[in-house]
Amino acid sequence: MNPFWIELLTGAAFLALALVVITAAKLINDFFTPYLIDVQLAQHDNTALAVSFSGYLLGVVIVFIGAFVGPSHGLGVDLLRVGGWSLGGVLLLNLSRIINDKLILYKFCNVKEIIEDRNVGTGAVQAGSYLAAAFIVAGSINGEGGGILSALAFFFAGQVVLVLFGLLYEKLVPYEVHEAIEDDNVAAGIAFAGALTAIGIVLAHASGGAFLGWTENFTTFAWEAALVIVLLPLVRYCFDKVVLSKIDLNREISEDRNVGAAIMEASAMVAFATLLILIFS
Repeated sequence: MNPFWIELLTGAAFLALALVVITAAKLINDFFTPYLIDVQLAQHDNTALAVSFSGYLLGVVIVFIGAFVGPSHGLGVDLLRVGGWSLGGVLLLNLSRIINDKLILYKFCNVKEIIEDRNVGTGAVQAGSYLAAAFIVAGSINGEGGGILSALAFFFAGQVVLVLFGLLYEKLVPYEVHEAIEDDNVAAGIAFAGALTAIGIVLAHASGGAFLGWTENFTTFAWEAALVIVLLPLVRYCFDKVVLSKIDLNREISEDRNVGAAIMEASAMVAFATLLILIFS
């Protein structure tokens, strides 16, 4: 067969697989949550859930890409491998939502805030945790060697880092993060979501690549995780005091609820995380 048609059919097969995975991800989300996305979006115009679910869908695609990138072993094997890893990653994304509820935004119920109060700030943090978890999963399943056990190990290690960073983030900012988000401060939620996403990007790099052995891979993971936990708060401080030296970023977010300022902070942290993995690649 002409190589052009082979490439076209292969692409169509993977696009069809991606659609199946995304559809399955939506059904799995419905199964593991006490609400239906269709009802909340169509009948209740729930923006908070829309923000959260957008992060979930982007996370599903990130996981799919992590499973897709790599050497080919034939179309049939590749479809089974990518589909299997993607669906496994979807289950981990749903687990990450529970971890977020119990250990990151632990002072209130995420479901209540998003479904009953329609709190967009909480939806943003949940979206950020989905993206962070997706990057971690994508990194852990990408590369030669390893398997389900190593993927799970790096996922849970990454979740531990996210929880620790969430606790550290509360200490670094001069406002009460949970109180601000529960009080419908969308800016506070966006800023926190940006920080979680940035951590996830670095952890994807830390857990990615060929699996050479538990000691070697976890040493790399621990080193990069420690580096980003130390440097990310420093970048936030420099962005506040040097780049935006004429305004108080913390006051803009906590008191003025300035969504624009929060988007700039989140973007700065994501940009720094991207540069960090580029520099240390």
